[in-house]
Amino acid sequence: METTNKNNKKIIVGIIALIAVIALFFGLYTKFSPKAETGSKDVTIEVIDDKGSSTMYEVSTDAEYLRQAMEEAEGLEFSGEETEYGLTLMEVNGVVADFNVDGAYWSIMVNGEYGQYGADAQVVSDGDAFQLVYTVYE
Repeated sequence: METTNKNNKKIIVGIIALIAVIALFFGLYTKFSPKAETGSKDVTIEVIDDKGSSTMYEVSTDAEYLRQAMEEAEGLEFSGEETEYGLTLMEVNGVVADFNVDGAYWSIMVNGEYGQYGADAQVVSDGDAFQLVYTVYE
């Protein structure tokens, strides 16, 4: 009987510790995750296609995330697949990138750095320079 009580106490302590760890990670995510900036912003979106040609779009927007700014960029056309993580870009300005065919994909660069988020989660700040780059994984 004593062994059962000790095991039950260990299980309860383990559950409490797990809940504490989950709460800690949630708090850290909330504190350090990118925050959307409200208000008017001026950004650029450059598309670099499969031939290395560049097309530049200057956008004045209230968008909080890149996808919204892309939708407001006059002349920029894009489509993709909606996933649980947001939009996966498949086609930009008529150029299709199909990873399953030739290892190609559209990468998102933010201020010269490889983006860490997709178009739906990438925060837009005033003065940002985005690039949508046709990239082939080798």
